[in-house]
Amino acid sequence: MTVITDITELIGNTPLLRLKNFDVPEGVAVYAKLEMMNPGGSIKDRLGDMLIRDALDSGKVKPGGVIIEATAGNTGIGLALSARKYGLKAIFCVPEHFSREKQQIMQALGASIIHTPRQDGMQGAIQKAIQLETEIENSYCVLQFKNQVNPSTYYKTLGPEMWEALDGNIHTFVAGAGSGGTFAGTASFLKEKNPAVKTVIVEPEGSILNGGEPHAHKTEGIGMEFIPDYMDKSHFDEIYTVTDENAFRLVKEAAEKEGLLIGSSSGAALYAALEEAKKASAGTNIVTVFPDSSDRYISKQIYEGGI
Repeated sequence: MTVITDITELIGNTPLLRLKNFDVPEGVAVYAKLEMMNPGGSIKDRLGDMLIRDALDSGKVKPGGVIIEATAGNTGIGLALSARKYGLKAIFCVPEHFSREKQQIMQALGASIIHTPRQDGMQGAIQKAIQLETEIENSYCVLQFKNQVNPSTYYKTLGPEMWEALDGNIHTFVAGAGSGGTFAGTASFLKEKNPAVKTVIVEPEGSILNGGEPHAHKTEGIGMEFIPDYMDKSHFDEIYTVTDENAFRLVKEAAEKEGLLIGSSSGAALYAALEEAKKASAGTNIVTVFPDSSDRYISKQIYEGGI
């Protein structure tokens, strides 16, 4: 057994699970990257650590300074884990309606939280974070929605891990988009390795990728109110817009059939991956991502259809 000296050493190299108990055509395989196995419980641990190191290495914040971000929770947890390691303080701007559990975890890791009005959405939280940066000395707002470190993190880590695990035999990549960094970075890596890889982006109803107007939805962690600069249409071949009903149904089925406790964004990704499997030919490997687990959404009644 390996001895480690800091919990952040466990970030990355998460398991890739082949799902065995869902009905898919003979010869088609669906795999899920279990990102809830990161020490902070989500895929955003990867990003938090990279953002902190970039901020310090580039001098954007000096030792003893303050990291600021607008976050729904998981990025905040990842940032708080690494901020603690490097002796930085953390302040997060969170829209009012997001998971209470994630906010409690951020606070347990030493972060301060400022709530912004629900009706202002993530844009309101971003504006508040930018304002705080101007008011607090030796502070840096990392702005995951504009920061190239975001897609770069997943280009350097998640994509290569998937590719190596399956010896390059990936035919379809399916993932949700919140900030879009995970999808953009991973899809870019896979397309460079093999341009024939089909990339499928997943959004909830109320996201804008399919041309609709942004509005509230229960599926937490994905959904775009705006398209970041690092997102390019060349990154995705197809868009799935998944209803809250289908996302939460797959959350329950994942627990019942596979023993997997997944969040609603994972449920949406699983729904899209299974839809892709229905039309795939024998020999197709479909890889999706489960960003986090259901335990941080119990107060949102994740197993009762969500609130």
